Amino acid sequence: MQVISQSATAAPFAPPSGWRALSPANDPWDPIRSLQQFGRHELTSVELTVTHLCNMRCEHCAVGDSLTMTEAPHIPMELIFKRLDEVEHLETLSMTGGEPTFSMDTVRNIMIPLLKYARARGIRTQLNSNVTLDYERYELIAPFLDVMHISFNYTQAEDFHQVGFARTGRNVRLETTSKMYERMIENAQKLSKGGLLVSAESMINYRTYNKISDIHRLIVEMGCQRHEVHPMYSTSFATNLPTISRDQMFEAIETLLNNRHPDIWMLFGTLPFFACSENEEERRLVRRIREEANVTVRNDPDGRNRVNVNMFSGDVYVTDFASIPSFGNVHNDKLDDIFAKWREHPMQQAVNCHCPVANCCGPNLLVSDMLYRGIDFTKRRAIP
Repeated sequence: MQVISQSATAAPFAPPSGWRALSPANDPWDPIRSLQQFGRHELTSVELTVTHLCNMRCEHCAVGDSLTMTEAPHIPMELIFKRLDEVEHLETLSMTGGEPTFSMDTVRNIMIPLLKYARARGIRTQLNSNVTLDYERYELIAPFLDVMHISFNYTQAEDFHQVGFARTGRNVRLETTSKMYERMIENAQKLSKGGLLVSAESMINYRTYNKISDIHRLIVEMGCQRHEVHPMYSTSFATNLPTISRDQMFEAIETLLNNRHPDIWMLFGTLPFFACSENEEERRLVRRIREEANVTVRNDPDGRNRVNVNMFSGDVYVTDFASIPSFGNVHNDKLDDIFAKWREHPMQQAVNCHCPVANCCGPNLLVSDMLYRGIDFTKRRAIP
């Protein structure tokens, strides 16, 4: 167990003194780390679904179909701690929902105990939240948290209203959502000033691809230290939304690189462009991203070094977006055992590629299936 200490002059939400800062050179969520250390993918990251409640209904939400109006009982925390104790190489713990902070009971009885457990064990933590509720609940969490991860796909309150409440099934007043939008920005600013790493994620989609620089500017003004950017694919939760082309994705990324704030960590994920591409322009973009300061591409943890545990059923899922059923349950299985079984599965083996020259783990299952069906990435290498 690590001793937690903070300087008296440190910001209230700064990590313990002596802990290595999260940065482009230190991203413990990236599965490339376990490959480099152990020579194969190991389970280093656990994501916990702590709620199915949410005060929003975003049109692009990956878990929108699972959101509920009432909460089922959580499985015993003793079982969760036991399973986490058994994960030999655990480096990161993430909490997601729904909106994890929706219920104060969840904040006090589930999240804070998990965060304190992680701090005592030296594990880095992330909370996926919309930060639209009262600041006091985030203030309770922030002293024990490493990353506050928020979604931000807006240039104004009207965008927030259209995107964030598209699936409510009822009329939500713009006046109400505008106040939530303002509170989200204020909360992000306060948390960032307090020393917490606030990471704002934007999707490149039909609403944002031609506004991405304006979105980035607002994220910088909010005080976020990181801007995380992912293309949005037409998966099960977004099949009815308009799609954009790979060329439009490409142009949006180039525009963002041309207009980004140089001091902000720009983290790209699930990009469809690779150093082994036969397209010279795509290789040029990959090379530019790799060479620019404060810009990284995170290899996707999905199906590589992470599992998700449903804290109501105990079911364990090995990917977020691919259509793969539960691979086990914490009532019966150790997480390392579940991951070892998945590691040998033919679906995982099909995308189990690693190019050391490019520090690349290739496409995840979703990108492979949607854009590279029939292509064997295990036989490809970076093209100089």
